[in-house]
Amino acid sequence: MKSLLFTPLVLRSLQLKNRIGVSPMCQYSCTDGMPEMWHAVHLGSRAVGGAGLVMVEASAVSPQGRISPSDMGIWSEAHAAAFAPITQFIRSQGAAAGIQLAHAGRKGSTQVPWIGRRAVTIEDGGWQPLAPSALPFNAEYPLPREMSDQDIAAVVADFGAAAKRCVNAGFDAIEIHAGHGYLLHEFLSPLSNQRSDRYGGSLERRAAVLLAVVRSVRAVWPERLPLFVRLSITDWLDGGWSVEESIALARWLRDEGVDLIDCSSGSIVPGSQGSMTPGYQVPLAEAVRQRAGVATAAVGLITEAQQAEEALQRGACDLVFLARQLLRDPYWPLRAAESLEGEAAWPVQYLRAVHASARS
Repeated sequence: MKSLLFTPLVLRSLQLKNRIGVSPMCQYSCTDGMPEMWHAVHLGSRAVGGAGLVMVEASAVSPQGRISPSDMGIWSEAHAAAFAPITQFIRSQGAAAGIQLAHAGRKGSTQVPWIGRRAVTIEDGGWQPLAPSALPFNAEYPLPREMSDQDIAAVVADFGAAAKRCVNAGFDAIEIHAGHGYLLHEFLSPLSNQRSDRYGGSLERRAAVLLAVVRSVRAVWPERLPLFVRLSITDWLDGGWSVEESIALARWLRDEGVDLIDCSSGSIVPGSQGSMTPGYQVPLAEAVRQRAGVATAAVGLITEAQQAEEALQRGACDLVFLARQLLRDPYWPLRAAESLEGEAAWPVQYLRAVHASARS
């Protein structure tokens, strides 16, 4: 019996061979935002491993939009050219190539996580971050500058310009990052947006910048290709961004040409996280899918094939993104196919290792 996990998913003209996506995972391994050999091997091995969609990590639309000085970027044509052989290889393995476009906002100009998440000074190659309001994420992070109307217009234009480069780089899907406490989420959440102008206060005003970014991207991104948005569906805190607001926003995004909402949660302020139990965010994807009438992706502590299959079977989501599990095992999709369907399409170069006679 065919599993839903290995049933193709069609989004506009793009057909994914299965419903397994490699979640965007920052590698903090770039110089001047350029993808390097590490990224070619890292992303390419997940395509070889059988995922239907391989999503490149959060890629800054401007140098100031990076989380750390070692972040990925796509703010020039040179970046797009460097991505081209990577997307070509991903597609040669039967996977689609996606990219997450991002701006870190007040979480920018910080150190890579294995050194310690603290501010990087301007003298050490950092910058003053931008944010809806001049509120730092915590005492260790830099103080951001409140954005002017001109700053907001420039960021909206940067997203559109980056999307145009994604066409030249050969990507099949774009995801706009509006979660995890980064700039677009900062505008959405009352915990980080304390503006009193047309970008603060009501839900409509707090959503205005994200909607402008979506329009900027959709205007240059081919009509035939899908556009995703990652949302933190809830801040998990009283007075923060809520599930009900996410559902309302998801309807607006759908009407603006967004094809799928990637449903994550939290991270707007320190300690804004859910229970962190297996599949804890799947109900969020289910609520958005059922009540906003838009396709969703579920993500977060999904580690077993049957767990992913059950989420799809009950109609909670259309796509499952895996992150840490695919760091541990790039071949998880192939093993999942063997588990659910009894066989998997291993690369011919690896068949000597998967035949029964080779396992003894």
